[in-house]
Order: sequence, then structure tokens, then C-alpha cells
Amino acid sequence: MQDVVLALLAKEPAHGYQLRARLQEALGPLGDGLNAGQVYVTLRRLEKAGLVSARVVGQTDRPDRKVYELTPAGQERVAGWLADVDRASRPAPTDFYLKLVAAAWSGLADPVDIVDAQRRELLRRLADVQRAALAQPPGSGPALLLEGAVLRLQADLRWLDSCAAHWADREK
Repeated sequence: MQDVVLALLAKEPAHGYQLRARLQEALGPLGDGLNAGQVYVTLRRLEKAGLVSARVVGQTDRPDRKVYELTPAGQERVAGWLADVDRASRPAPTDFYLKLVAAAWSGLADPVDIVDAQRRELLRRLADVQRAALAQPPGSGPALLLEGAVLRLQADLRWLDSCAAHWADREK
């Protein structure tokens, strides 16, 4: 959540309610469970870590608002996060999707490029797992386990194809 909030602030400063609304819009029905408190707790943690700074903005007809913006350290973290390919495990669909939304919103990276980088990593991992599966005796427990890993990676690759098509269509 921290990286997504940082990326949403990369385009322009915002207050917590604006960030929550952007997240809810991006997530659709999945965002209904997003607690407003989560966004504010995240903002406080980011401020404490020196990744965002806050200033109070007065309003004539409403209470004052706290507006957050990225610090140089926050900008560095966002750039690193957008460039990072998930090598350790398969990316959670919601987390990866939010990375694409944040990249598009902030204008810091092309979502299609992020999808392509993740696809290359999954293809590398798929080749490794397939080689390992071929080395196992047919019908063995390890062969079955590796077959499951192959099927999951193939499903993730199909989903990435859908992501690429979605973001390519939005760029037209």
C-alpha cells in the first residue's frame, strides 16, 4: 500500500480523501473494503519515514486539510518500485494491478513496459521449472508439484497478456 500511495502522489500533492478515492476508483468493487483509516495510517508512516511531507491548507468553507507531497527520498522509492520486477514470487494480482494504475496515473512509467518486464521474468521462471520437471521421474510427487508450478505460471502469463491488452487499448 505504501508504494501505491507514493506513486499516486508522484503526479501531484493530494490529501488523504483524494488518495482514497483514487484507490477506490482503481479497484472498483474490490475497493469497497478499503478503510479510510488505512490511507491515513499509511500517510503518517510515510511522513515519519521521510518519504512524504505534509502541509496544512486552509479552506474557507471546510476544515483545513493536510496535503501530502513526495520528498526526494519518496521519489527515489517510487522509481525503484516501478522498475522492480517481482523475482521472489508471483505477484499478487491486486498489488500488480495497482502498480500499473499508479504508473499510469503518475506518468512515471508505461504500464505496458512494466507488464513486459514481469512477463520476461515469468517466462524465465517457467523455463527453469519446466527443466526441473523434466528431470523428475514421471508420476513422482516432485513431478506433480512442479506441474502445478508450471500451470500457475502459465495462468499468470495469460493474465499478463490481458493486462498488456488492457493498457495498450487505453493508450490509443
